[in-house]
Amino acid sequence: MKLFEIFKIALGSIRTNKLRSSLTILGIVVGIFSIISISTIIAMLQTSIEEGVSGLGTNTFQLQKWPSVQSGSAEEQAMIRNRRDITTDEFYRLDDKLDGKALYVAAERWMWGQRIKFGNKETNPNIQVCGCTPGAFYNNSWTIEDGREFNQREVERGVRSIVLGQDIVKVLFPISDPIGQEVKVDGHKLKVIGVLERKGAVFGQSQDNYAVIPLTTWESFFGNRRSVNITVQAYEQDSYQDLIETTEGYFRTIRKVPPGDPNDFEVRSNENTLEQINDITAGVRIGAFVIAAIALLAAGVGIMNIMLVSVTERTREIGIRKAIGAKSKNILVQFLSEAVTLSVIGGLIGIVLGVIVGNLVGSLMDATAVIPFDSIFVGVFICVLIGIVFGTYPAYKASNLDPIEALRYE
Repeated sequence: MKLFEIFKIALGSIRTNKLRSSLTILGIVVGIFSIISISTIIAMLQTSIEEGVSGLGTNTFQLQKWPSVQSGSAEEQAMIRNRRDITTDEFYRLDDKLDGKALYVAAERWMWGQRIKFGNKETNPNIQVCGCTPGAFYNNSWTIEDGREFNQREVERGVRSIVLGQDIVKVLFPISDPIGQEVKVDGHKLKVIGVLERKGAVFGQSQDNYAVIPLTTWESFFGNRRSVNITVQAYEQDSYQDLIETTEGYFRTIRKVPPGDPNDFEVRSNENTLEQINDITAGVRIGAFVIAAIALLAAGVGIMNIMLVSVTERTREIGIRKAIGAKSKNILVQFLSEAVTLSVIGGLIGIVLGVIVGNLVGSLMDATAVIPFDSIFVGVFICVLIGIVFGTYPAYKASNLDPIEALRYE
């Protein structure tokens, strides 16, 4: 009951000085709002980015010509541009070396900006057509919803078959079954043998506007003018890192990279791509925390100021309370409670506004809505800490007033 009474007295004091309390709370609101809103936006973006870049299956990595996230000096950029394409022959040589060491090894070539036709219907010229070997379905977690995927024999024979993404099916076959039908890609006829499960959108960009055909068929249409991406899946998580190192060594040998020279290819995994993205967003996060720290410091000074003024204005009240039996620790807890209450009220308002505004801004970029619970817990802790740190001196000063001198105070 004592703590409850102390809390009631603290709230009563805050209500008595509404203007000063509001201004002090505003400082806390601005600081916590800065932390929570930026954290919410970054969390939303990271969640959506993870959904987009984590397309590789479990325990899977990829060898590719280009880095997933390009950065660095102009010299490094020039070196990357001068890399040789990865060829189909290099893929097959690596596949032979990894026989028995990897669960799946697959090759992919991609062509963007294609139009697919069926009868008098056609898609927009924004379809991605992937030519690959069968293992790509497993390495990329492409799941067949209807029909089947093609097999290695069909790849070797260059069979003209195609597996469609959901966006293509929606346009060309809105009410009919696409399986067994013939569509045209770049003027070439292909038989539909399967339909892929829907994957949804990231940042408003659909992940279902692509089609998959056998690698040899793709090369007969578009030639060898695109670098091959090679995906490799380990048998289990325990052998994943070892397989990456083994594959990297094999591929350096295949590409005849001199010892000591950097790779002339990239090893991409979901983990290292997300690490690169986190490095980019780290600067924004640090900037937000600097702004928030300045605002919270100013708010903390405001709390100390209002509590010192409150001690001066309530000197006689403190004297009366001490005269009728209140102990110094009761006075200390009362004033400390007022400081913490001010800080927590401001923090809660800042948290609510930060989550709402952060999700609104993130939704404009079609990012997935999130509630950053870790940042919220940190925000509440910071609020309590500020109240204790900046409220301790005024509370200590109030608790050590001489009751005789306090009663004489006018």
